[in-house]
Amino acid sequence: MPKRAALLGGRGLLRGYFSEEPEVAIDLSSLKSERDKLKDNLREIEGELRRLEAELKGLRQREIATKREIEALATLIELGDAKETRTSD
Repeated sequence: MPKRAALLGGRGLLRGYFSEEPEVAIDLSSLKSERDKLKDNLREIEGELRRLEAELKGLRQREIATKREIEALATLIELGDAKETRTSD
């Protein structure tokens, strides 16, 4: 323990930090008010996130549908090209 006492300056540098009496007065109502504001902000952010996720899902569905249409048209074009090639032979 002598090393610890030496590190803490004999009196304990952290004594005021861990004591029951804070050295700086903290307004508890201000802290609670700030916490409530942050909770409200978080709810707004979560709502916005859900809206954006729904929009993203819709865009992905449109992307998939468009890719399927492109594939279908590409297949029809290939079939048409193959038919033209056979008729010209």
